[in-house]
Amino acid sequence: MSPKEQSDLKLLTRSEVEEEYGIGKRYLEVAATRREGPAFIKIGRSVRYRREDLERWIVEQRVETRAVRSPW
Repeated sequence: MSPKEQSDLKLLTRSEVEEEYGIGKRYLEVAATRREGPAFIKIGRSVRYRREDLERWIVEQRVETRAVRSPW
């Protein structure tokens, strides 16, 4: 298994998600209780995140905006 494949399989803690993706731990906690935010895996009382799920969720958060027309 390549290092990339091993990295993709590693489950991330909330602290690791915050460090690597800049998504706050508190946001992840609140989002999980509301069934919002990225998908997560519950192992006993522990919550873990897959990179694939995080990256998919981040892409889904994109908001299209209208381009501002220049008056020139």
